[in-house]
Amino acid sequence: MPFTIAIDGPAASGKGTIARALADRFGFGHLDTGLLYRAVGALGGDPIVAARGLSAGDLQRDDLRTAAAGQAASRVAAIPEVRAALVDFQRRYARTEPGAVLDGRDIGTVICPDAELKLYITASDEIRARRRALELGADESVILGELRERDARDAARDVAPMRPADDAVLIDTSALSIDEAVELAVGLAQKAGA
Repeated sequence: MPFTIAIDGPAASGKGTIARALADRFGFGHLDTGLLYRAVGALGGDPIVAARGLSAGDLQRDDLRTAAAGQAASRVAAIPEVRAALVDFQRRYARTEPGAVLDGRDIGTVICPDAELKLYITASDEIRARRRALELGADESVILGELRERDARDAARDVAPMRPADDAVLIDTSALSIDEAVELAVGLAQKAGA
């Protein structure tokens, strides 16, 4: 039976880095589910139509890691019909052999509530803003405002709000190096049977 690792948390917390490292370590597939929503937002037009017609090629766009794509993703992710169109894709991916790591904002609570391991990765707002500003070459204070706005919107939405699953293990990466955070996550995965 495939082993599923669900990783949730806010932007720039380190969840993608940890997810990729876990997938590499255990030979699992990796799906950054935020890319699905970023692609739908970046495609423009009717987001429901875009979600229903999303292809793997749409996830390869060069503009999906921009701040604008992140804001668009947060807006379209609040649309129930968009979420419904993308849920089946994510659930199928989660159960591919030998296992999969999915990272997003509602993986442990909605997409994979039966995942063998659930992690919630977080960091302080200021640390996350600094990381994202360095990544994008942007102004840290502007990024801080955008992150807080997005977090508030994602946590308050009616459909699949961003929150830790009741049985998720919380990892705060504010004071951890990448290697320390990955090592902690690998240990948790091994303990869970990955």
